[in-house]
Amino acid sequence: MAQKVSIVKIGGNVIENKEELSKFLIAFSKINGPKILVHGGGKLATELGEKIGITSKLVNGRRITDHQSLDLITMVYGGLVNKQIVAELQALNCNAIGLSGADANIIQAVKRPVKDIDYGFAGDITTVNANAIDAMLKNNWTPVFCALTHNKAGQLLNTNADTIASEIAIAMSSLYETTLYYCFEKKGVLLDITNEKSVVKKLNTETYKELLDSKIIADGMLPKLENCFNALHKKVTTVCIGDVSMLQENETLYTSITL
Repeated sequence: MAQKVSIVKIGGNVIENKEELSKFLIAFSKINGPKILVHGGGKLATELGEKIGITSKLVNGRRITDHQSLDLITMVYGGLVNKQIVAELQALNCNAIGLSGADANIIQAVKRPVKDIDYGFAGDITTVNANAIDAMLKNNWTPVFCALTHNKAGQLLNTNADTIASEIAIAMSSLYETTLYYCFEKKGVLLDITNEKSVVKKLNTETYKELLDSKIIADGMLPKLENCFNALHKKVTTVCIGDVSMLQENETLYTSITL
């Protein structure tokens, strides 16, 4: 039987809340076995950008990444957020190493083609080097990926962190039994957004379609769930969505997704 690996993507609202981030990193550090962390930092980049005169442009919640914005997110994602997370994990005796997709040529992407909207330096992933990640895991290192990839021609690209987590999980599924966790501020997929306990504990293709048709699932949850089902179709073993408590043993209040 293949060894298990956990891939965890942490949401921006958790990153911005120091208390919640601390709780998350403690729980993450206690996950048994090899593990990988993926993070963004978009809201923090927007706030810091405003302080230095860089206005963020968003269309349907997605950032338009021009030259200035790319410099900004490289500093925030790859610098401030990534290294702070790595330092805090080291304090928890989790031997983390901070990475972008360019490091060790792990995640290659292409600049998103212009269709209706020009997203600028936004990257669509083409390859993930599972063997390079595996080498780190075998050395008991915990990779911490920010939301930056590259095109192997010297260009960094802003890439959706949910997608990076999904694509890493897919790549690692050739070597490990993979579990993908999307950890954010909610308990999971909710039937009623105003009721934290209205968690859909089991979600499959059929129930997903029902919730879509009834407009219960919408907005920012849609691309997240598309990534979840894409990962499952490509041999990821398990996908879960919930808050930090999901990472603790014996916790049951979160959403588990299957085909």
